[in-house]
Amino acid sequence: MSETKVLLELVQRQLDEFCASRKDEFLAISPDLGILVDYTKDLLAGGKRFRALFCYWAWVACLDAASFGQDHAQRTKSAEAMVGISAALEMFHGAALVHDDLLDQSDTRRGVPAIHKRFEYMHDNSGWAGSPERFGQAGSVLVGDLMLAWSSELFGNALLKSPSTQIESACRDEFSKMRVEVMAGQYLDVLEENAAPTRDVEGAVGRANRVILYKTAKYSIEAPLLIGAAFAGADPATLRGLSAFGIPLGMAFQLRDDILGVFGDSSITGKPTGDDLREGKRTVLVALTREALMPSVGKIFDELLSSRKLEDEQIAFLQQTIKGSGALSKTEQMIEELANESLSALDMLEIDPTAKLQLRELAMRVINRQA
Repeated sequence: MSETKVLLELVQRQLDEFCASRKDEFLAISPDLGILVDYTKDLLAGGKRFRALFCYWAWVACLDAASFGQDHAQRTKSAEAMVGISAALEMFHGAALVHDDLLDQSDTRRGVPAIHKRFEYMHDNSGWAGSPERFGQAGSVLVGDLMLAWSSELFGNALLKSPSTQIESACRDEFSKMRVEVMAGQYLDVLEENAAPTRDVEGAVGRANRVILYKTAKYSIEAPLLIGAAFAGADPATLRGLSAFGIPLGMAFQLRDDILGVFGDSSITGKPTGDDLREGKRTVLVALTREALMPSVGKIFDELLSSRKLEDEQIAFLQQTIKGSGALSKTEQMIEELANESLSALDMLEIDPTAKLQLRELAMRVINRQA
C-alpha cells in the first residue's frame, strides 16, 4: 500500500475514533445530541483530503533538511502527530464547508443535502413548532462551531508530540493565522455578494481575487504546507519557497472551482449545474464578465445574478453571456499562468525529491480536477 493511502486511512480512522468518543460523551448528556456527531461524521467521510496530503508531504519534504536531527523514536512520534495534524485540518475544512453552505444558501454538498438542509428536513418531518428553515440554520451553525472547536482539540493533542516547544509554537501560529484569514475571506465574500451592484465594476476582479486569496488559497494549500514544514523544523527560506508554491496553486484551485460552479457536470461535482449563479457568487469569472459587458447588458446580468431564483433558461443565458464575454477563456488562461508560477516555485525548492514529486502530482490534481 502506498504511503499516501496509508496516511489517508490513518486520518480517516482518527476522525472516526474521535467522533465515536465525542458521541459517547454527548449521549451521556442527552440522546438528542447524537445527531450533531452523526452529521459531522458523515461530512468527514468524503472529500479529496488535499489539505492533509499537502501538509504531510511538506513535512516529509523538509524533514531531512531541518536544522536539527530526529532519532527513530522521535520520528515515529512525529509521524503519529502528523496524522493528528492532518485530521485537524480536515475537521477545520469540514467546519468551513458547513458554514459556507449556510452562508451561500447552497442546498447540496457532494450530491447530498447540506447540513442546514438536513436539519431543516428533520424539523419538517417531525412536525415541530417554529420555522424549519431557522432550525436548519441554527443546527448548522452549531455543527460548524463544534467542528471548529474539535479541530483545535485534535491539533492541540497532536502537538503534544512536537519535537520541541519552538516547533509547537510555530505550528500554533500558522494554525491560528489560517483560522483568522478564512473568516476574513468569508466576510469579504458575503460582502461582495451583497454590495457588488453598488460598487465600481473596474475593481471587481481585484476584490474577487482578494476573496480567493483569503477564503480559499491560503487555508487550502499554503497553510497546510507551512504547518507541515514547520513541524519538520523548516528554515525561513524553505517556508517562503513553499508559500511561493502554495499561494498561486491555491488561487488556481479556486478559479477551477469557480468554473465548475458555473459549467461543471452535476453528476461529477455533486452540485446542480450553475449553482454558483443561483447563489449569486461574485467570482473572478463573474467579475471578468461584468468588466467586458456594456452597461445596459451588465445591469441585466447583475439583476439576474442577485435574484437567487433563476430558471434553467436564465442560467443558460448567464452561462452563454460569460462565454461570449471571453471571461471563461481568460479564467482558463489565469489558471495556466498560476499553475506555471506554482510549479516553477516548486522546482526551485531544495527538498526531498520523492516528496517534491508527490507535491507536483498533487498540484496537477488540483489544477485539472473535475469536481
